[in-house]
Amino acid sequence: MTTTRFAPSPTGYIHVGNLRTALMNYLIARKAGGQFILRIDDTDPERSKQEYVDQIQRDLEWLGLTWDRMERQSERLDLYADAADKLREIGRFYECFESPTELDLKRKKQLNMGKPPVYDRAALNLSDEEKAKLREERGGYWRFLLNQERIEWNDGILGDISIDAASVSDPVLIRADGQVLYTIASVVDDTDMGVTDVVRGSDHVTNTATQIQIMEALGHKAPNFAHHSLLTGPQGEALSKRLGTLALKDLREQGIEPAAVLSLMARLGSSDPVELRSNLDEIAEGFELTHFGSAPTKFDMQDLFPLTGHYLQTLPYADMAEDIRALGVPDDLAEQFWTVMRDNITIKADLAGWWELCRDGAQPDIADEDREFIAQAMLLLPEGPFDGGTWKSWTTAVKEATGRKGKGLFMPLRKAVTGQSRGPDMGDLMPLLQVVKAR
Repeated sequence: MTTTRFAPSPTGYIHVGNLRTALMNYLIARKAGGQFILRIDDTDPERSKQEYVDQIQRDLEWLGLTWDRMERQSERLDLYADAADKLREIGRFYECFESPTELDLKRKKQLNMGKPPVYDRAALNLSDEEKAKLREERGGYWRFLLNQERIEWNDGILGDISIDAASVSDPVLIRADGQVLYTIASVVDDTDMGVTDVVRGSDHVTNTATQIQIMEALGHKAPNFAHHSLLTGPQGEALSKRLGTLALKDLREQGIEPAAVLSLMARLGSSDPVELRSNLDEIAEGFELTHFGSAPTKFDMQDLFPLTGHYLQTLPYADMAEDIRALGVPDDLAEQFWTVMRDNITIKADLAGWWELCRDGAQPDIADEDREFIAQAMLLLPEGPFDGGTWKSWTTAVKEATGRKGKGLFMPLRKAVTGQSRGPDMGDLMPLLQVVKAR
């Protein structure tokens, strides 16, 4: 069975970059009729918070990315300890004692000599007595002993990858304080849970190389790997520098609709055009991992707003009835209100402003040269309630009385009635108006 996973750390709110990873893995499983696992990477007890776990679940549920099973790595520590013991038994796990400062000095020395800043494996030359003394002084951490050979795989996005393990430091798998790190926890979980496909950011490529060797050392076959490009701002800048984290909860609070987020993120960085899709079935049908490229992918949050507007325009009144009722729109006007306004909003919250205009009237926008004209026109405006023919009959009367026509007739009247130069067709809007302040 095709099995994928999304493994966020509950140390903060997930953002659009995390979503891209989650969505790709979800769609692969969805298309194949497989399984999608939500795996919480909470092995760091100090930084992991339950509030972030809860928010991750809410964000995914908001988007409709339901999971078939949920796991927490903090409940699987015994499995990681067993894997560490096996690596020790086969001579692929060794204890180190250098401090961060000492490691930094080594790296700087290697760079000055024109060598790659790779850990020199000095710990392998320590005697048992030296290890015992250092362990007592500062505690030790554990590295995986890489076979210094080329690590190769066919990446689902990047194509054939080949990395010389001699150019990579032996990865630290367990810290001095005993905390299990992502590299070994992920290896154990992916193999134990039968994960067949792993899609993640291109910043994990080197990590993938080391994990493939760890899997092989533990007697497991590696899953299929694919590494998608990283997101940048619209000018190619780092997202964090220009746009912050772009947390999903913030997008939701700004009125972005799930369909807009999913439609954009399912195509961004691929050779396929971004097209609005109203549900995940439609999105999955058009998703092809091989269509994605390796180049950095530009993300502009502003692209989400027109997609949100287009999505809202497709909704029938029944889907919006509760929202419109909450605004206080009378039942006899509610469906007409939605029909008239849906093409004039970007997010649902925009409806509140339109209903306020209809209910209370708008502050008139009248140019000095139009004041006399508007005053005369208002004398010709019939008493409410207005109907579908009010705008035509009124403007016809004003035209006959003043001689104005075209834009010189209609625009000043629109701005006087609505306070705006744009908006719904006035013939459709007039029946919704409860008050005209310019009268």
